Amino acid sequence: MNFQHTEDRRMLADALNRYVTQEYSFEERREIAASEQGYSKAKWRQLAELGVIGALFTEKQGGYGGQGFDIATVFECLGRGLILEPVMESALLAGTVLLDAESSVHQPLTEGVVSGNTIAVLGHFEPDSGYSHTYVGTSASRAGDEWVLNGCKVNLFQGQSAVTYVVSARTSGAPGDVQGISLFVVQAGTAGVSLRQHPSVDGGRVVDLVLDGVRVPAAAMLGDEGKAAALIERALGKGVLALCAQAVGAMDVALANTVDYLKTRKQFGVPIGSFQALQHRMATMLIEVEQARSALINASAAIDTEDRIAREKSLSAAKYLIGKVGTLVAEECVQMHGAVGMTAELPLSHYAKRLVMIDHELGDAAFHLERFILFGKE
Repeated sequence: MNFQHTEDRRMLADALNRYVTQEYSFEERREIAASEQGYSKAKWRQLAELGVIGALFTEKQGGYGGQGFDIATVFECLGRGLILEPVMESALLAGTVLLDAESSVHQPLTEGVVSGNTIAVLGHFEPDSGYSHTYVGTSASRAGDEWVLNGCKVNLFQGQSAVTYVVSARTSGAPGDVQGISLFVVQAGTAGVSLRQHPSVDGGRVVDLVLDGVRVPAAAMLGDEGKAAALIERALGKGVLALCAQAVGAMDVALANTVDYLKTRKQFGVPIGSFQALQHRMATMLIEVEQARSALINASAAIDTEDRIAREKSLSAAKYLIGKVGTLVAEECVQMHGAVGMTAELPLSHYAKRLVMIDHELGDAAFHLERFILFGKE
């Protein structure tokens, strides 16, 4: 297998890394995180113009990439800058289910999401669902030529930025059943839709989406009734890949910052990086990060296969390993910085928080280890 990126991907990575370094400084990120919106519309437009969103989709879908390695390239760069804009939530997750549903009724929305002109957020997980993609308690019941939605979706990252929500709801069956899950397009501001907004540990914003007797037309259904589980699983798989790539990018920056600190911080008149114990710990982290990078490469190659078992095993293996390694890197880098590593003024503390949070998004290490084992039995 050739592990070298194509020329197009190398050019995209170079452009994105320059953008992160020159146009998305830590100070700017802090200002964006503290703003009322929680993200920057200007930065969102710039990312779209750089080709970030287009790289996530094939030419047929309106982009110019769409393969696993394209997704990994984009999100590894975004992870280096701890980008707050909802690239994963809107473009990748919502965009994937919209495209895979192949709904002509929602074609304008799909085109808007793929172009970056519209922000839509996927609302799927619920207070009692854990990380299961089939546990859906939100209900959708028929009322004439409308559907009435009742339920709650939690932890929609940058959900306050969306003008449209793509929401999963159960039209038949019981929570946990594979069959009976449907998707609905719900406009922000619809009667009965409310948001509970709160900050996340890593500086972003998340919202809980409450649906209280929300009425939507029959045309709001996305795809076939009761058959959305496969669409959701495929989209969440791409989300797992994106998170793994983000983590690898963030780990690279955390390691580089720690190496610089060990070279400049002195004790007993010498840089602490000369101490053998710290050198051993850095070497261990470097080995673990390279192993995580290999898992990311394997998942990037597997995401495009039609073999569901092989695809999901590779994704869970990568998420498990990267969750464990990300936590290790976060803890070790903070400890090597000493007390200053915990301060909000130092970028490292924010990378550490993001790495810990990535482990808990779309399934933590324990969940994906169990999932990997279960798929191995099929």
